[in-house]
Amino acid sequence: MSTLFVVGTPIGNLEDLTARAVRVLGEVAAIAAEDTRVTSRLLARIGVRKPLLSYRAPVERRGLPAVLRALEEGDVALVTDAGTPGVNDPGQRLVAAAVEAGHRVVPIPGPSAVTAALSISGFTGEGHVFLGYLPRKPGELRRLFESLLAEARPAVAFDSPYRVLRSLAVLAEVLPERRLLVGRELTKLHEQVVRGTAAEALAELATKAKGEFTVVISGCPS
Repeated sequence: MSTLFVVGTPIGNLEDLTARAVRVLGEVAAIAAEDTRVTSRLLARIGVRKPLLSYRAPVERRGLPAVLRALEEGDVALVTDAGTPGVNDPGQRLVAAAVEAGHRVVPIPGPSAVTAALSISGFTGEGHVFLGYLPRKPGELRRLFESLLAEARPAVAFDSPYRVLRSLAVLAEVLPERRLLVGRELTKLHEQVVRGTAAEALAELATKAKGEFTVVISGCPS
């Protein structure tokens, strides 16, 4: 049986691609990519040319058969546009199918916006809560923040530039005293880290709501 390598790729700075990831991408028979155009640019940077298979959300089922057929012929690497596949990105359905078919699944660890933001937050707590992308609907967003009222662990979430100001406004109402870290464009050229309450972060980001956002919410004080 073949091996499915789950390969972490940079979340911004291409220098963060590990030497092991470069080697694996150069050795596999094919690469399953969330966006073949994005992955093509990454491969060109490291001098690798491989057959690319489209494997993207929210239509993972469409790409699944082709990737499984490729695994019957040789090893395959799974990558997303940025970060680690299966962590709020396409991947878990393919991993489950590959395991069921008898293939090996091997992680090639790499960059993650979750761990990057947590590592510089300074927030204590045993473990953390990962919320994924924050809800679009205001009611769901408020209920999610209310569920953190008694949560002692820091919580990490992703948000888009189109909704982050609204999310911070709701957070300022529900958890006004909690400390935050808001990472904008982490590891990229215009990286910005904002610390403070939701109201303070909202004021600082009011004219800079562009890019990808990672929000870390401190836990409830004991």
